[in-house]
Amino acid sequence: MGITELAVLRWLHIIAMVYWLGGEWGVFQTSYNVVNRKLSLAERRRHMETAYRIDILARTGIILLLPLGLHMGTLWGVQPFGGSYLTVMWLLFAAWLGLCWAAFIHRETDRGIRLTRFDEAIRFVVIPLLLLGSISSLLGYGPFNAEVGQKWFSIKVLIFALLLVIGLKLRFIMREWTVIFRRLDEKEDPVLEATLEKSIRTGRSLAYLYWIGIATVAFFGATKPL
Repeated sequence: MGITELAVLRWLHIIAMVYWLGGEWGVFQTSYNVVNRKLSLAERRRHMETAYRIDILARTGIILLLPLGLHMGTLWGVQPFGGSYLTVMWLLFAAWLGLCWAAFIHRETDRGIRLTRFDEAIRFVVIPLLLLGSISSLLGYGPFNAEVGQKWFSIKVLIFALLLVIGLKLRFIMREWTVIFRRLDEKEDPVLEATLEKSIRTGRSLAYLYWIGIATVAFFGATKPL
């Protein structure tokens, strides 16, 4: 049969999923040292820098998963927007990915914070569209085909959208790290330290739900049970 378009897309989809799951685990583990007051501020900053360098791969995977999934959906016949729609979609997601990397490159600056906010704002558009599209499709109104044996795609999109909500909160937390550490560079502040610890505790709690959701998305994509 040779190498097919679908096979290449599936391969890329698997890689993106691995970076997403592995990256989130790396950030989770690194966060313990980010809030460890026994370490010097410089050492904690180094751990925060490591977390950001790991997280950019997870962010890249998250953004790529959506166009890859929609492209494969067209080949599977569950996503009707092919042709020029796919071209426009890939261009938009390439621009989004470029924005994400620009925010990473400038992460310690005011410009980086502004770019990060813009990246976050895009999710406020993407998430409702995915939620509306997936729920509408499961109810039989489209845009995705959701007959018997096809519902798995809409379910997968729905869970992915919910995971983006959790991911958005985690993005807020990491942006808060940057702001807090810039202020801690100026002076020690127990209130800021407490805020940092509280935000990371929240992030860790969400991370467990995040991983369960990622595993569920992978299950529906691999088994296509409904």
